Amino acid sequence: MLEVTLPLARRPAGRCLTAKSALLAGLAALIAAPVTFAEPPLPAPTAVAAPTAVNQPAATTSAAPVAAPAPTASPPPAAPPAVDEQVQSLKSDVLDLNRDLFVLEQELLYPANTQVAVFVSMDAGTFFALDSVQLKIDGKEVANYLYTPREVHALDQGGVQRLFVGNLKVGKHELVAFLTGKGPHARDYTRGATLQFQKDIGAKYLELTITDDQSKLQPQFRIKDWE
Repeated sequence: MLEVTLPLARRPAGRCLTAKSALLAGLAALIAAPVTFAEPPLPAPTAVAAPTAVNQPAATTSAAPVAAPAPTASPPPAAPPAVDEQVQSLKSDVLDLNRDLFVLEQELLYPANTQVAVFVSMDAGTFFALDSVQLKIDGKEVANYLYTPREVHALDQGGVQRLFVGNLKVGKHELVAFLTGKGPHARDYTRGATLQFQKDIGAKYLELTITDDQSKLQPQFRIKDWE
């Protein structure tokens, strides 16, 4: 077998030295230069969402159903004017009926043929301040009344009080009144008044009056017969 030996080609020596010198110069430049690293670009700032409550569920695309408010009771409709007028008319009728019943009761309890009534009036205030009144008819006590300051003021303003109403048979009777209060100089004062009267068929009205006697500087008590 034949072996063929080919001559090897050689590079020129000058070119190899030049390439090696360039490579060494590049390595030296890399070593002398400062080492820098490229940094990635920063992301653009984005809007920050407002803080939400802890454990607050995230909003969903479909809103949760909201409970409807409970219906409130509406005020009743105003009564028509016709109904108001009827109510007022009924109230007036009831008052009239009560008054008629009271009159009927008085007539049944105290018939006109046997009725006797005693009233109290006062035209005083300078020499006497009324405190109480006691009435006796034919020696029997029929009324004993203690007055309040408001009632005394009403009498001073011209009011008349029906102190007693009862029944008496036809004939002669005696009425005695005892009055107590404050007399001149704010002293305790007790006086009495007496009246003999005739009871006939029909109602009898008597009035106990209290007045100031300017001539005597004393209170005056009288019983008048309304004939």
